[in-house]
Amino acid sequence: MNWKFWQASPDTGAQANWALRGAGIAVGVYLLIVTVFWWWWDTKPDSFDVVEVARQSAQASGEDLVTGAITTSTIIHMGEILLDKPGGYLSNDLFPPGVWMDNVPNWEFGVIVQVRDLSRVMRADLSRSQSQSTEDPDLSLAEGKFFFDNSSWIFPRTEDEYGDGIDYLKGYKARLSDAERPEAQFYARADNLRAWLTAVETRLGSLSQRLSASVGKRQLDTGLAGDPAAVQSTPTPSDAAMKTSWFEIDDIFYEARGQAWALLHLLRAVERDFADVLDDKNARVSLLQIVRELEGTQKTIWSPVILNGTGFGFTANHSLVMASYISRANAAIIDLRALLAQG
Repeated sequence: MNWKFWQASPDTGAQANWALRGAGIAVGVYLLIVTVFWWWWDTKPDSFDVVEVARQSAQASGEDLVTGAITTSTIIHMGEILLDKPGGYLSNDLFPPGVWMDNVPNWEFGVIVQVRDLSRVMRADLSRSQSQSTEDPDLSLAEGKFFFDNSSWIFPRTEDEYGDGIDYLKGYKARLSDAERPEAQFYARADNLRAWLTAVETRLGSLSQRLSASVGKRQLDTGLAGDPAAVQSTPTPSDAAMKTSWFEIDDIFYEARGQAWALLHLLRAVERDFADVLDDKNARVSLLQIVRELEGTQKTIWSPVILNGTGFGFTANHSLVMASYISRANAAIIDLRALLAQG
């Protein structure tokens, strides 16, 4: 009995080879396009002139450049950069290359942390004459929008919520220069500036500790130091080891870089809006020193990866370098707050 076994014809084999080649070419082209966009989107935004941005915004909307306009315009412009930079807002992306990128999303989170802190202080302090005064309605709504989940991709999208927050800030800024709506105010007082600097000091102190933990260290528990009657919820070790996971080194670095980028611009804006206060306290040079320290955090990174060498090892430790700039800026902020508290 003869059996016939089916054999693919030469034409069928050639078609299969061409199909495989076509699929390989398509995948290669796709990966090339994704790589190009990855490189393009990974570029961090440059610094901008806060005074020029405020002036252009005022001219475009027919507003006056009153006290508080530069600070408000700066926080608005930073929010717009988050949404409109190359690739847009990436923290909630679900598709390549955005979903593969973590440096930019961590940078975005660092920026939004500073936006949140200032929006809260603007609502609670900068726009109010005293503790019993009424909150500004636009600032009250804006704060809630910026505190929305930074990674929500639908129902609603993070971009939509942040965009609404920006619109509320624009409404507040428009009312600032309107003499017929005096309920919108920005009070450039020493105590208000100290309230914001207190929040900044706390943020930078935490960042410095997290960055320094890249090489690991022993940390003594000082939670109850200085108060013999102080108590805490649960016991903690008196001496604990602190070390950042290898997988989180670059995440913390870029979050710190984002916070420093945002804070750098906000301080430049504050220098203008609080000019009289700073000059009266002879504190302008202290603020400028903080700005100079933060400028160091934005220097070009020549290494393709964030290195985590030991403190005195053969390779660099980018986290410790960043921590050095952050710590010096934080020390200068403590001095600035002390100057502002003086009569």
